[in-house]
Parts: sequence; C-alpha cells; structure tokens
Amino acid sequence: MSNRRRAAPVYLQLARQIQERIDAGELPAGSRLPSEPELCAEFGVNRLTIRQAVAELERAASIEIRRGVGTFVRPPVTRVSITVDPLSQRLDVGSVTMALPHTGAPTRGEGGGDDRGGVPGEGGERVIAVAPASDSAVDAEAARHLGRPLAELSRVETVVLIGAEPWGVSSYWMESALVPRELSVPGEADNVVRVLAEATGIVLEYDWRAFSAVGADIGDADLLGVPTGSPLLVREGVSCTPDGEAVLYVRRRINGERARFVLNFRPEKERSDAMPSTAEDG
Repeated sequence: MSNRRRAAPVYLQLARQIQERIDAGELPAGSRLPSEPELCAEFGVNRLTIRQAVAELERAASIEIRRGVGTFVRPPVTRVSITVDPLSQRLDVGSVTMALPHTGAPTRGEGGGDDRGGVPGEGGERVIAVAPASDSAVDAEAARHLGRPLAELSRVETVVLIGAEPWGVSSYWMESALVPRELSVPGEADNVVRVLAEATGIVLEYDWRAFSAVGADIGDADLLGVPTGSPLLVREGVSCTPDGEAVLYVRRRINGERARFVLNFRPEKERSDAMPSTAEDG
C-alpha cells in the first residue's frame, strides 16, 4: 500500500477496500452490502466511519442506498459511443435515436421511415417544453449563432432516453415559423431534426459542432436524475441549408457517465479491428 493510501482517512481506505471487492466481482451488481453492524465488526471501526465510507461509494455511483431496504451494488453504467467522423458526409440526418440501444423492432436505417426501433416509452426523444425565446443568456447566444432576432425564435426542449433512463437533454432553437406542429406540444418526437426537415422540406447540413463539459445545473440535474454539479458532456452546433443559411442551433447535454465521443480520422475500412464499436450522432 502506498504512503498516500496509508495516510488517507480511515473511511476512504475502507471505501477503497469495498470498491476493490466490487471491481473483483466479490460483490456483484445487485448484491446487498453487509449491514452497518456487520461492517463495523469486520473492519473494527465505528458506525460513523462506515457511513462516511458508504457515502463516498454512493457519490462514486458504485452503490445505491434504498431507504428502509438496504444498500446495493449498482450495475455498470451503459455507455453509448458516438462517432464524430471528420471524413463523413455533412448531411444532418438527425441520427441521435439510431445511436441508442432501444428495445423493440430493429431500425430501418437512414433511408427513411421509422428509425426509432423501439416502442413508446422505451426510449427515443421526447419534447418536454416549447416556448418563445426569452432574454436569457442561452437564448441570446442561440440568436447570435443563428443571426436572428430573439423575437423570431422558439426553443424546443427534449429529453433523450435509453430505455426508461434519461441519457441527455437537448435544446433546439429555430425560427418560430418553422416549428412543426409535431414539435409544438410536449410528447414523443421520434427525432427532432428529422421531423423539422420533413415538415419544412429543408435539407440540413452541419455547419459546425463543438464539444465541451459543464456541471449540471438544477434543471438538467432534475431531468437527468443526477446530483447538481455532475459532469455533463456538451455537444452544440448549427445546422444550415446547403447554401449556408443557419436554420437550427442545438445544445445537447449528456450524462458524462453514459457517453463518450470517438473521433475517427481514417476511413472505416482502414481502421483497426480493435477500434471500439460506435454509433452515429446527428
């Protein structure tokens, strides 16, 4: 054991020992941790130390405390890999739902038709709010990216689900006159980009995309079921017409534990077989 580990507080040393058991499979996913008295007896510490160790493991998302029931090992987090391919086509086909492992019928691909591949309530994108742009900082930023007055814009808010679990939240800004009827009220959206393109007849292309990270604010934390301040991956950018007119600005915040972005710099046929399996993101 390193000097740093020996110098760590007792509760952290205890948390690490329990984590090592989880990692080794001695405490498999779904299994119940021993009770406080049992852990006190095993490690020779008091209840306060046990509670501190358990709290540390809960913050690390290794365990789940079910009040009145017990403490259980959480299953591994499902991660969705998202291909960001600089060599790919620029067409924005709104493929976010194709990237998610829905349950239900298989997808039918990018050629058209229903590509959600799931059943209602089992995943996909869901509109939760639609409103005219306000004087808020995020709305003003969207207006700047789109080169439109705030008074002409509306914001569509959605949640993206994997099964019944929230995976990310998205904000879309567009001219109010372009908001399709299907996106004007809360409910299942299938895919916002595709609905918009099909309703307006506009061919959308990527103009630019950027990636960053933020801590979850109160609203996003509530929608994603994570503590305030949890790390979120941010993917934002503008989609435009083929002649470069900005049409759509999107800002997607993704649970940082549930996704990773993969940059592919070589054609698919040249990539190593060891390359991780990835999915496309619109």
